[in-house]
Amino acid sequence: MNLLHTGQFYGQTNKTIHLNGITLTDTEYTLPKVDWHYHENAYFTFILQGNVIEGNKKEIYNCSAGSLLFHNWQEAHYNIKPEGFTRGFHLELKNTWFRNFSFNIAALEGSIKISDPDTRFLFYKIFKETKSYDDVASLSIQSLLLQVLSLLFRNYEVKPNNDPAWAGKVKEILHDECCKSHTLEDLVKTLDIHPVHLSRYFPKYFHCTLGEYVRKLRVEKSLALLSNKQLPLTEIAFECGFADQSHFNRCFKKIMGVTPLTYKKLIQH
Repeated sequence: MNLLHTGQFYGQTNKTIHLNGITLTDTEYTLPKVDWHYHENAYFTFILQGNVIEGNKKEIYNCSAGSLLFHNWQEAHYNIKPEGFTRGFHLELKNTWFRNFSFNIAALEGSIKISDPDTRFLFYKIFKETKSYDDVASLSIQSLLLQVLSLLFRNYEVKPNNDPAWAGKVKEILHDECCKSHTLEDLVKTLDIHPVHLSRYFPKYFHCTLGEYVRKLRVEKSLALLSNKQLPLTEIAFECGFADQSHFNRCFKKIMGVTPLTYKKLIQH
């Protein structure tokens, strides 16, 4: 089984940035299949364009644009690339980096497909910093990465799950049907809880209001569609459940800090 060293990925790497213990690469996936292999460093993969299938000894992940994966160091996996152009942004972390910031990397086992929208939005901002690299970019990337790791450990570190059953159920409903116009009445009927209870305790488990969470999921869904050069913004807005393009623009900019058009140009550069 092949071991890939720092900065090595199968495909064509177009850009590499080295920071203190961090390596960032922008890579085109050119091989239809990559057999079992592992990396010497823990790393993230953020799919910018296209699709890829990643499998390990426990799970298979179907990843489209906007998907974010974390692999612990020496976690064996394989890749299958469907037809078409696929591009990924990778961020590798040496074990010394984790020790310097007192993160116990052993607590994160194997591979993780990250569904938390806040973590994925932070990772987009890291990618954005690499596109406008200046003397502040290194500081910004490190700061954003620490936020990513904090969320990752909070959400995925092995620990007892004390969340109520309704929290898991509402998360499943909203993720599966984020573009649907949900009403509070329909949700509480499905969840079998009081509307005041849902409204009061939703922020405790999701760290934002119910409405903010739905908007985050819709913006997140748009990330994959924005990588498609053929789709106009009006169609993307409609597909993601926004009333119109203006509403889409406002929500997207509030969450991502840039307009959908700016993101579309950046991701396709």
